[in-house]
Amino acid sequence: MRFLPEEEQRRLIAATFARSDLTLEELWMRYFALGGSMSLLDLDAYLNGLVPLPRVDRDMLAHAVNERLDEVSGPARAPYSHSTADAKPLHGPLKALVDLLEGAHRAPPERLPAVVAEAGRALDLTIGVYLADYDQCTLVPLRPGAAELDIDSTVAGDVFRRAGTTLTRDGTLWTVLLDGVERLGVLEIVPAGDADPDDPALREQCRWLATLLGHLVTITTQYGDGLDCRRRQRHRGSPAELLWQNLPPMTAATESVVVGVSVQPAYELCSTAFDYALSEHRAQLAMFDAGVRGRGATTAVVTALAAYRAARHDGASLAGQFTAVAAELAGRPDTPAVGGVLAELDLATGLLRLVGAGQPLVFRGCEVLPAIGGALPRFTPDGGPPPVTEVRLEPGDLLALCSPGVAETADGAGSPFGRARIAEQLGRDAGELSPEIARRLTRAVLTHGGGEFRQDAGVLIARWVPR
Repeated sequence: MRFLPEEEQRRLIAATFARSDLTLEELWMRYFALGGSMSLLDLDAYLNGLVPLPRVDRDMLAHAVNERLDEVSGPARAPYSHSTADAKPLHGPLKALVDLLEGAHRAPPERLPAVVAEAGRALDLTIGVYLADYDQCTLVPLRPGAAELDIDSTVAGDVFRRAGTTLTRDGTLWTVLLDGVERLGVLEIVPAGDADPDDPALREQCRWLATLLGHLVTITTQYGDGLDCRRRQRHRGSPAELLWQNLPPMTAATESVVVGVSVQPAYELCSTAFDYALSEHRAQLAMFDAGVRGRGATTAVVTALAAYRAARHDGASLAGQFTAVAAELAGRPDTPAVGGVLAELDLATGLLRLVGAGQPLVFRGCEVLPAIGGALPRFTPDGGPPPVTEVRLEPGDLLALCSPGVAETADGAGSPFGRARIAEQLGRDAGELSPEIARRLTRAVLTHGGGEFRQDAGVLIARWVPR
């Protein structure tokens, strides 16, 4: 295969980018979505001839420009590293990228495994895709006939829990499948022939393939049921369906904060909801609970969630958010009362402000700080919002917001899980990822309750990690 000289390719990419009507930021976002890893500053430096780029990154950048040029229809396309006479690449990383993008362009969700397999063949890899079920107990294979894998007791499950990569003795490479920072499942990657699974270049190719695939899984799930049905282990009731459609992703992060959530029971959820909004300067967090699981609970918490978001989008203070939720619920007298926690964390100073504290836990080092806040307040207009509680966090501190069902879930003898067990579980898992800490806590509550959730159990974990 003949390759275009690097400097010539850079010059032509820069020229076609200038005619694409894209800003530098928009070009970087398109390149990043394709699996690129260089920063915005590096991209700017490359386009100005100040730094070199590996061929695979140059081709991803060319593809990002060409996608835009195809949209506007007209200007000449940016060149790939192979010569125009070679047309579509026949092998290697670029072919894998092109196969994955072209195959997923109009593919229904259930065809995604075949698209991935075709992309893997271009890298001499056999790739199996496993997605976590909604209980986050099992990794479900998309390949027919393959066995499900337990998250708590298998190598693949360990990779999922750690969001890492592992090479097994038989030469199989397991790596986590992520959409951004949210864990979706794992990839089973078997190199063909004499390929070395320890080769850094191969691992890097697998990394960007997994990154792009994670985005595709999330995108295709939004317009089809093929992948969603594979992740479901049983029927999901209509209240839970309504709630899940209104909840944000279970994991989110910026450079200063990581948020992980677990809400159970996944298929019968009806009275607990959560929300968050992350920005450069602060993290806004919320947990809502309608108490006993019953008729109208779902409508009540969805109403509270919508009122909170509307007030937050308007820039309301914590007290203003509380008042807005209370006023909205007061206008619906037939809905159950809703309690909740609203929190705001200053990402520069670590100042945590809470309304309706509901006794959240702050875990520092090896101990839980003294209890803050009081009983979970109800959103009612009587007497106005409760006072704001302030706590100063230190770097690495964990904040845990728990719905009442976590502490109140009782065992066969009637003993509740309680705050002490929550603190003990947090202490044991404090070194794990935020979503894994939340998952393990709800799993411990399920075990304590004899394998059954009699109340909804919601856990939101936020770790402050200032730059």
